Amino acid sequence: MEALKQIANVAGYSGLYRILKPGRAGVIVESLDDKKAKTMMGPTARVSVLNDISIYVDDDSDEKSVSLGDVLLAVREKYNDKLPTDTKGSNEEMADFMASVVPTYDRDRVRTADIKKLISWYTILSQFAPEVFEVAAEETTEPVESEEIETTETPVAKEDKESKTEKA
Repeated sequence: MEALKQIANVAGYSGLYRILKPGRAGVIVESLDDKKAKTMMGPTARVSVLNDISIYVDDDSDEKSVSLGDVLLAVREKYNDKLPTDTKGSNEEMADFMASVVPTYDRDRVRTADIKKLISWYTILSQFAPEVFEVAAEETTEPVESEEIETTETPVAKEDKESKTEKA
């Protein structure tokens, strides 16, 4: 999901932010909410780009994690905008929700707080950045094969040579 490269979480601040302009003195971000407040995050701020975040899984595959983009797509596919729980749900509800989306998630390393962040981020992205899911839908569609056009070659150059030799 290419669009997740422009969206970040900042430690110590609630919500998500769109990265506007990185620089030497930090990064300028805009909040993903109705206010669209722009803020300069200094070089010591812990800015985590959503594209770089993943969820631990406990299976036999070589990959020990699933990207956040894949998890968000799985949530969108299964629940669309009607999530079965919210961030105030019980720990069991959170675990059931996560198991329904990523059945092989690592129950020891993925904490309830992580699942609450996932639900919160999904809600924010659905409301204020739906293009994240639209771009993802375009990436998953198969490319349309173009029709091949038959071309026939005409021996123009050969005819020109013959007519020139006849004239001489």
